[in-house]
Amino acid sequence: MREALTAAASRRVARPAPLRQAVYDALTELIINGSLKPGQHLVEADLAEHLGVSRQPVREALQRLQTAGWVDLRPAQGAFVHSPTEEEAAQLLGVRSVLETYSAQLAAQNARPEDIERLGELQQEGVDALAEGDVERLVAANTALHAFVTSMAANDVLAELLAQVGQKVRWYYTPIAKPRGKEAWNEHTQLIKAIAKGDADRAGEVMRKHTERTSDFYRKQIASGSSQA
Repeated sequence: MREALTAAASRRVARPAPLRQAVYDALTELIINGSLKPGQHLVEADLAEHLGVSRQPVREALQRLQTAGWVDLRPAQGAFVHSPTEEEAAQLLGVRSVLETYSAQLAAQNARPEDIERLGELQQEGVDALAEGDVERLVAANTALHAFVTSMAANDVLAELLAQVGQKVRWYYTPIAKPRGKEAWNEHTQLIKAIAKGDADRAGEVMRKHTERTSDFYRKQIASGSSQA
C-alpha cells in the first residue's frame, strides 16, 4: 500500500480545513482515483503517515467511509476498500441514467449559444485526453462535461440528486475510461448536436443510451473480473 500511496503523489491534508472532513475527503479521493483499489487492505498507520495526520482522524474517517459504502470493516481483519457488486452498480447507474436523461432534456430546452460553445470546449478536452491516454484527465473531462449539462438544466433538485451519486459514478467510470473512451466521446458528440438543436427528446434519448452503455460496459467488467483500464 505504501507504494500505491507514494505513486499517487496526492497532497497532504491541509490543516486549515476541518481535520476529520479533510481526511475523509482525501481517502475518498484516493479510492475514487484508483490509488486505493477495491479489496485493498487499509493500514491506519500507513494512511496517517501519508496524509500527515495522527491515526485517530484516520480511524474516524474509516468508520464514516464504511457507512458511506466506500470501505468494509471486518472484525479481526481490519479495513478494506469496498468492492462494488454487480447489483450495486446496476442500482446506482440505473438511477444515474434516469437523472442524466432528464438533465439532457432540460439542457436542450435551455441551451444558449455560449453554452454550446462551452460544451464544445469540454468535448475537445476529453478527446485530447483520450488521445494522450491520460486517465485522470479523461475522467475529469467526462465529469466536467456531464456537470455542465446538469448546470444547463437549471434544476437545483436535479443537481443535488446527481451530486449525491456523482462520486461513485466517477469511481465506477475510472477503470473503464480508456476502453470505453472512444465510443463514449462519440456519443457525447451526438448529445451536443441534439442539445444545440434544442431537441429535448433526441437529447434525452442519446443520454439514456449513453449512460446505459456505460452501465453495461461496467457490469461486464465486473462479471469478467477484470476492471483494470
